[in-house]
Order: sequence, then structure tokens, then C-alpha cells
Amino acid sequence: MPLNGRWGSGLGMPLLPSQCRAARALLNWTQADLAAKAGVAVNTVKFFEMGERTPQEANRKKMRDVLETAGVEFIERGKGGPGARLRR
Repeated sequence: MPLNGRWGSGLGMPLLPSQCRAARALLNWTQADLAAKAGVAVNTVKFFEMGERTPQEANRKKMRDVLETAGVEFIERGKGGPGARLRR
């Protein structure tokens, strides 16, 4: 279940904190790298990954989009996930 108890609109399956951490590790990116590339604050990434806060939908979408553009594929629950892997 998402942190805020709802999936949100227009996101499909939202980015989960564990997927965000895994995706950054696959790309060897720091939280600061992801924040800069997605145009969000470092604290947005930090607190999201810690499970402390749910970012605004637009910011979560920006993070997911930049990770996908960099080559990460997200795996949904029920399809072997949740998880993340590099696209082949």
C-alpha cells in the first residue's frame, strides 16, 4: 500500500521508496544526483526513501521518469516485484 493510503491519479503504479533506493543503486547515483536530475529537493528524495513523507505526485513522477529514462525498469507487485532492474 502506498505511504499515503492511495495510489494517486495518473501515475499508474507509483514509485515506492524501496524501488527508488534500488534504482539509484543500479545507476550508482546519490540522492543528490537523483534530485538534481529530477529537479526536486534532496530532502524530497531523502525523506521519501526513508518512508518519512510521500512526495507530491508531480515530484514522484519526475523521479520515476528520470530513473526510467536512465534505463531503469520498475517491476510491479504480482509480477515479481516490487523491484527495479536495468532494461536489457
